[in-house]
Amino acid sequence: MTTHTEAEIASQPSCWRRAVESVPAGALPREGERVAVVGCGTSWFIAMAYAALRERAGHGETDAFAASEFPAGRRYDRVLALTRSGTTTEVLELLARATTKTTAITADPKTPIMTAADEVVVLDYADERSVVQTRFATTQLALLRASLGEDLTQAIADAEEAVAAPLPGTLVEAEQFSFLGIGWSVGLAQEAALKMREASRSWTEAYPAMEYRHGPISIAAPGRVTWMLGTAPDGLRAQVEETGGRFVETGLDPMAELIRAQRVAVARAFARELNPDEPMHLTRSVILSS
Repeated sequence: MTTHTEAEIASQPSCWRRAVESVPAGALPREGERVAVVGCGTSWFIAMAYAALRERAGHGETDAFAASEFPAGRRYDRVLALTRSGTTTEVLELLARATTKTTAITADPKTPIMTAADEVVVLDYADERSVVQTRFATTQLALLRASLGEDLTQAIADAEEAVAAPLPGTLVEAEQFSFLGIGWSVGLAQEAALKMREASRSWTEAYPAMEYRHGPISIAAPGRVTWMLGTAPDGLRAQVEETGGRFVETGLDPMAELIRAQRVAVARAFARELNPDEPMHLTRSVILSS
């Protein structure tokens, strides 16, 4: 029987295609605005990726924060809140005290976020039954990338490859993973590590690729994996392989590479007789009591 997580991972190429075909006019940050992007957990990591992409595209200064760490008193033209559930306490509290324009992206139109933000983008077709986020996270990033003028044709093709290709058994059996990114893919590396922890309780870490040499490479060893999302810096593969560790780099779009990491996380869950739909200690939304 296919789990919800497996089905949702496999649906990502079609969700991305739908997202790039229906970018909303006016609701998302305008070029030139100074923007803060906020979220919790997975949404924070997607915020990190979008902030880096938006600045790289020349659309304006963009910062990303965990909603609980938003700096009081700092001025922005818009706050963009990412929340699958629409009920996350820290996000709703932040929007309640915001004094600037606010936009939210959510999956559920029957939640408090609909009135908490000035404008709301609903991606209900990408909502999920699993606690573990997969397709909603990447679909909102596909939407945001398209809003910056990116052509995601190749990314979607890469995603179709990532969904269908066989997984190496060495990844399913590995002892430890270090996920690496550069620029916008640093956030995706963090997200890949989170998926591996949530779904399979694996030992995972994540770093900017250049920072990996500054200490974390000390844990590389036979049976452990250093996994690059994006293009690795010169010489890094050789340094990792000298330790006896495995270095993974495919050349796929980093979002498609994240799909591969999601699939490995699920495969590792099954190997440990875990249900990836029901990660330990987690619920769909974190709602804090007052």
